[in-house]
Amino acid sequence: MNPLEKPSHRISKRALSETARFGGTQKGGICRLALSKEDKQVRDWLSREGEKLLCTVSIDSMGNQFLRYPGLDDSLPPLVMGSHLDTQPTGGKYDGIYGVLAGLAVIRALRANECKTRHAIEVVNWTNEEGARFSPAMISSGVFSGVFDQQAAYKICDRNNVSIKDALEETGYLGPIPCGQHPVRAYFELHIEQGPVLENEKKTIGVVTGVQGMRRYIISIRGQAAHAGTTPMALRCDAMLTAAHLTVLATDIARKHGDEAKATVGEITALPGSSNVVCGDVTMTLDLRHPDDEIVESMEAAFYQQAASVSEMTKTQMQIERTWNSPSVQFDEECVSLVRNCAEEMQLTHRDIISGAGHDAAYLARICPTAMIFIPCRDGLSHNEAEHAEPEDIVAGANLLLETILKADACFDLT
Repeated sequence: MNPLEKPSHRISKRALSETARFGGTQKGGICRLALSKEDKQVRDWLSREGEKLLCTVSIDSMGNQFLRYPGLDDSLPPLVMGSHLDTQPTGGKYDGIYGVLAGLAVIRALRANECKTRHAIEVVNWTNEEGARFSPAMISSGVFSGVFDQQAAYKICDRNNVSIKDALEETGYLGPIPCGQHPVRAYFELHIEQGPVLENEKKTIGVVTGVQGMRRYIISIRGQAAHAGTTPMALRCDAMLTAAHLTVLATDIARKHGDEAKATVGEITALPGSSNVVCGDVTMTLDLRHPDDEIVESMEAAFYQQAASVSEMTKTQMQIERTWNSPSVQFDEECVSLVRNCAEEMQLTHRDIISGAGHDAAYLARICPTAMIFIPCRDGLSHNEAEHAEPEDIVAGANLLLETILKADACFDLT
């Protein structure tokens, strides 16, 4: 098998350039929210590219998009590669789409080399991985894996009160295949790291062993709006003061639980939102993460306990609602070893790494053997219009994906 040198360069030069037109921003990034006009454009483009390679294209009832390169044995379930095409509002050119385009390049190389695999080889685009339009993230892979109920998912609406089902119908991506009935023998997802570890250690490949545990919360704080000039500090019930204390509290708790613990307050909405009014109401989000679920539990317990004291001190009322709980995931040992061994055989510098971000692979791991491959991204930036990956790393990751798929095809289902 010839390496993917030329097809992989097409990922960076042709395919990335072409797909960047769909939702491209003035700063060189991408705004391509799930099931938007721009998302439909890039999905249609992917289908056309798959058809050029004589792939069969199918869509399931959550809009998940599968491109199938046939194998020699139709009784074997397919080996699946992929990721997602949707982005954050100010996203980059590589997050998600790199894994889809690399999978397309693998199929292109197989066909160019007239390589016949035992298993069918497929590329998948998962709907709404980012969760930027419809919350929570990874809804469609979650329905596929049995984590979320499809009918409940259909009712989730964006800020304009458009439901997922309506958006699927409007874009023409409400497919006939029941979500979750598509067979998968194993799943391999190639992705930029979205963090600085590989770049700092000058490693080309991250062999992803799992995904850390994550919990998200919405915190509602009720104080009392009052005149900023006439209300003494001691008599205020300032909801924003409570939010400030809680932000510091979350950071302190994370630091006390070690370097791998993370706490983030990503959104704050303050009302009435006037410069001369003491804040009466705040809604804020909290995100807690750690590779060890017991530590996530400990962080949550510490926050709940100490947050109550903060609320009492500031004379405000507070409600904390956990909106998402994604336990830590350990990827399949055999699949992870395949990635690691192929990286060693290809003499690619590599290290084991745990994913700090959520990925569709975390849900797929519940129903099939799964592994991920990371490549570095400049300065660790992602969910950012300045997101960038070096061409040589893009090539290396795609070549490693190819070799891993070939090894999996050779060693799986031999009896």
